Amino acid sequence: MHKDEAKGAAKDIAGSIKEAAGKATGNERLEAEGVAERLEGKVQKGIGAVKDAARDALRK
Repeated sequence: MHKDEAKGAAKDIAGSIKEAAGKATGNERLEAEGVAERLEGKVQKGIGAVKDAARDALRK
């Protein structure tokens, strides 16, 4: 697992928590921040997976 995948997973989880808190309190801004952070985390996880695949391909 590449470090970007781990960081992305952490952002994804943090975003989910923010989104849920925003929904629970009716705070649309917090909810939107959570959605954005989740998306950022998913992108970062994808980048990490691509880096991992590239590194594995170069080793073969």
